[in-house]
Formats: sequence, C-alpha cells, structure tokens
Amino acid sequence: MASATLLKSSFLPKKGEWGTTRQAAGPKPVTVSMVVHASAYADELVQTAKTISSPGRGIIAMDESNATIGKRLASIGLENTEANRQAYRTVLVRTPGLGQYISGAILFEETLYQSTVDGEKIVDVLVEQGIVPGIKVDKGLVPLAGSNNESWCQGLDGLASREAAYYQAGARFAKWRTVVSIPTGPSELAVKEAAWGLARYAAISQENGLVPIVEPEILLDGDHGIKRTFEVAQKVWAETFYYLAQNNVLFEGILLKPSMVTPGADCKEKATPEQIAHYTLKLLHRRVPPAVPGILFLSGGQSEVEATLNLNAMNQSPNPWHVSFSYARALQNSCLKTWAGRPENVKAAQNALLLRAKANSLAQLGKYSSDGEDAAAREGMYVKNYSY
Repeated sequence: MASATLLKSSFLPKKGEWGTTRQAAGPKPVTVSMVVHASAYADELVQTAKTISSPGRGIIAMDESNATIGKRLASIGLENTEANRQAYRTVLVRTPGLGQYISGAILFEETLYQSTVDGEKIVDVLVEQGIVPGIKVDKGLVPLAGSNNESWCQGLDGLASREAAYYQAGARFAKWRTVVSIPTGPSELAVKEAAWGLARYAAISQENGLVPIVEPEILLDGDHGIKRTFEVAQKVWAETFYYLAQNNVLFEGILLKPSMVTPGADCKEKATPEQIAHYTLKLLHRRVPPAVPGILFLSGGQSEVEATLNLNAMNQSPNPWHVSFSYARALQNSCLKTWAGRPENVKAAQNALLLRAKANSLAQLGKYSSDGEDAAAREGMYVKNYSY
C-alpha cells in the first residue's frame, strides 16, 4: 500500500524553475515522483493494527522499566526483585476475562521473555486471552545537547536486530515514547528531534513486522492553559506526520499514543471532560490522517476516573478513528494497591483491574458513567518530569 502522503508543498517547483516567459504550447507539466512503501509485512501490519483497534478494547501498558516498577513495588512495601516483578505481572495477565476489554499489552523486555509464576510464558497467556503482545523498544530519555534543558529519546542503534528478535519471541507491535515539555519551550530543535526519532523508529519497526505505536507525549508540567497545549500539540503532530511520510511509513499500519489536550498540571483554570474532548478531537481532525486506524491515549498522570471520563467524552460523537486507551497507572493503580504483594489478595486485585478495564471499554464506546466510583479511583497520579 502507498503511504507517501504529501503533507507539505515540497512537490511544487522551486520559484526559479517556473521560467520567466510562457511558451506557446503552455507550461511544461510538473512530474511528481512518489516512493511507495512495500514492506513484506504490510498486510500483517494492517491486520494487527485493526485487531488492536477493535471496538470496546484498548491497551494495557505494563512496560515499566525495572527501575520504575521498583518504585511501584516500593509503594506497597515490596522489594524490587525479579520474583516480585514476575508475581505482579502474573496477577495482571492471569486476570480472567481481561481479553474482553484489552486488545494489546505493552511489555518490557524482561516480561517478553518471562513466564508466569506457574511456568507458562507470559506471551502465550496473553495470546490465549486474545491479547496482542507488544514491546517497549526505546532506551529512555537523555538530555538533548543544544536545547533549553530538554530531552530526546535514544534507542535507534541496533533497533532493527532487536526488533527482529522481539518478533521471533512473539511481539507484534512496538512502542517508542518521547516527550515535549511546554515550560522549557518547546524549542524547534526538541520538536524536530522528537518527530524524526519517532519516524525512523516507525519505519524500522514496520520493516521488522512490528506495528509502531507513535508516542510524542506533551508533558503535564506547567501552569499553561489548554489553548497553549493545543498550539504546541499542533506543531508537534505536524512535524511528526511530515517525517513519517518522509520515511515512507505505512499509515494504515501504525497506532498513535498521544497525550490528551489538557491544561498544565499547575494551571488554576481546570478543564471539563467536554473541553478536553473538544480540543483533543480538534487536534486529531487537523493533524491525523483518517488512514490511521487507532488513537490510543495515554493517561499522563490523570486519575483513573479523569482519564476514563475524558475518553468517554471524546466518544460522544463519531470520528474516523478508533479512539481508545493505552493506560498504565490509570488501569493498574487500584489493582496494585489491592494486591499489596499478598497471595490472598490476588482475586480482589484482578477484580479491581477488570473493573477499570471494563470502565474504559465502556468509555471507548461512549457509554461510561462515573457513578459509584470510589475516592481512590479519583486520586490524581501526576508526577513532575515523569520518565520511566
């Protein structure tokens, strides 16, 4: 399939090429040369993206690095050991009926090759539930030299060989997260670096059979209003899709994981779910081609209920995409606290996860109500300069 969508007027002749006089036969025709992407995995990529973008389902992001999941475990008094990480991930993937609401699971490399506590490969457990296994492939954020104290995402070196191995291990999609911070600019350099890195990662992923999740996150840090977030997001997404096209990425075989358009975490003027939905959908309509099958939002430090309410508001009107969720803390927070590392709490913890998964499934269908949600689910989870 062709993906050489032209988002800028680069195909137009340069000013000096038009000539100063018109010939009698009329101007010479302009020839447009387009590169067509022809990955051997094209059909499979499209099918995987469609499967993940199935009605009433979304993604569970359980790809925290060992350091980050260590912080999660510490919050319930557990040591950061492989055995404890394995036990917690077993609680998640062994939740009965999870596949009814979850279509994909993003894994950390350790988890991709890990087994449950009862000895079955985690990848196999997910597939049995009808959940597509995915893999986090970036190598994390580092300072961006020459910028205004901003960051860039590393991990392109050796990516092709790593992804080929991940595909053999059962992964069928990938995730690469980079961030843009509004209080520090963002600088033109940081925006271009984020967009180019995402585009190169996406092209490499598709060549190795993995559907790339494209994730340029606009951090919640700052006291700016929702309109400022909207302005920055438009700029970031314009650059991102331009470079995706430049790299001949197949749009039908990608998924997006953007942050919702919200005010900064320290903004005094809060936004309603309806306002957030308005600006976020406006951004999608202005920047995202309808060929992209799925938009799976990150929660970005919102409370469990906030993230679900905002998603629900976005699905109150029709749009050309599958607008859904790819949540980590907004799906797992109640589950983790309920489990607390105790075997006798496993069933209750799984029920808590299923409750949140079902709530977001309903939100994807535009049928969610927050009536009956407890106070714990309404607690915000914002962390300044969040990275993992």
